[in-house]
Parts: sequence; structure tokens; C-alpha cells
Amino acid sequence: MALKLTGTVALVTGASSGIGAATARELAGQGAAVVMVARRKDRLETLAAEITQDGGTALAVEADITGRRQAEAAVHQTVERFGRLDILVNNAGLMLLGPVVGADPQEWERMIAVNVQGLLHTTHAALPHLLTAAEEGPRRVADIVNISSIAGRKAWANYGVYNLTKFGVNGFTESLRQELAGRHVRVGVLEPGAVDTELNSHNNETIHAEMLDPFNEQHERLAPADIAEGIAFMVTRPRHAAVAELWAMPTDQA
Repeated sequence: MALKLTGTVALVTGASSGIGAATARELAGQGAAVVMVARRKDRLETLAAEITQDGGTALAVEADITGRRQAEAAVHQTVERFGRLDILVNNAGLMLLGPVVGADPQEWERMIAVNVQGLLHTTHAALPHLLTAAEEGPRRVADIVNISSIAGRKAWANYGVYNLTKFGVNGFTESLRQELAGRHVRVGVLEPGAVDTELNSHNNETIHAEMLDPFNEQHERLAPADIAEGIAFMVTRPRHAAVAELWAMPTDQA
């Protein structure tokens, strides 16, 4: 029996660890050829080898999607290798927390570059191929899943610019969903709560001691595979059904 995504091609950004790596494994396990995009080529190649050993198909593409040309090149490599693109998962993200007063504006610029500009560059490059897949592919539907955060639903002190980027992702996703709905390119957003990934690791010791460590000591965190399963659910719905928003968080996270 054919797997749900047999014959499709999926591109996942931020695929060298965490949610991105788990998503690559999950979609490959569902039958998709998976293109994994990130800056850490060694990790991508290791993951690609693991997926191939398990019987899947994977391609590692080293790219910094904050650069428009590199994002475009990653999409081009995908289509050149596999002839099509059916699924885009915009997962790459950066979270740098702290007060706005006295903040380092370079940290803001880094978050905006990854969380917003990278997503826009990759989406813009992928859209012509996704539209073609929706018109001509065997499923006659294509998918974009943008990974946002519960920080795109609710603002907290010391999350200011991270909140800004994720509220922006949510707004862009809904606008694009409405634009493409009639053309059967499904656009959805997945908003995780606390997940056990490297996302916290880029913050300084003060932020860890005052904000992150106390939270992690008191609450469970989801595994990256939990989010990957949610993404797979979204992209394997029948053509007539779309999941516009999925909010996934630990049971004990208020």
C-alpha cells in the first residue's frame, strides 16, 4: 500500500536539529522525498544518511535562507533534483529574549532576518512550483506550513521582538491562505508551546536563570516529534480539507 506522501517532494528549513529534523524524518517516513535546508551541512548530511538507511529519500542543502539568493537556490536545487515541489515547511527560527530597554538591536535584526525575511524568501521562491503541483500533480493540492509559536498568539514582557516576528508570521500566513485557497495551495500555521529543542540555547545566562530554567523545571516540554506529527497531519489531509491553524502545547502549560 502506498504511503500518504508517496510521489511528493517536501522542503524543510531549519532541518539540522529539533523540529526541522524531526519533520524531515516524519515526512520521509510518510513517503515524501525530503529536502533539508540549514546552515550546518554536517548535521544535514548525517540526517540524510539516516533517512536513506531507513529506506527514505533525502537531500541535504546547505543554505542561509536570510539571503534571498540562497533561499532561491535551495528551491532551485530541489526542483532540479526531484522535478517538483509539493510541500514547504518554514521551520527555521531564532528566539532571543530580554527587555527592550538596553537591548542589542543586532539581536532584533537577526530574529527578523531568520523568522520573517527567511520565511518570505523561501515562500516566494517556492510558490510557482507549489501552484504547479496543485494544478498538475497527482494529489492536485500543495501545502505550506509555517512554524510560528504561542508567542504569535499572546505577548509577554521580555519577548517583544520575538513576539513581533511571530505575530507577523501568523498575519502573513492567514493573508496568504486566503489568497491561495481557491487554487488549492493550503497555507497553515502551527504554533508550538514549549518544545525541547535548541531554541533556548542562544540566550544568555541571565535569561536562562531568570526566565527559561525556572519554567523548564516546573513544566513538561513537548518532543520535536510531537510537532512533526502535527505537521504531517496537516499535509496529509484529503484535498478538500485544510488545517489553517494548529496550536500544540504541553498539557500542563497554561
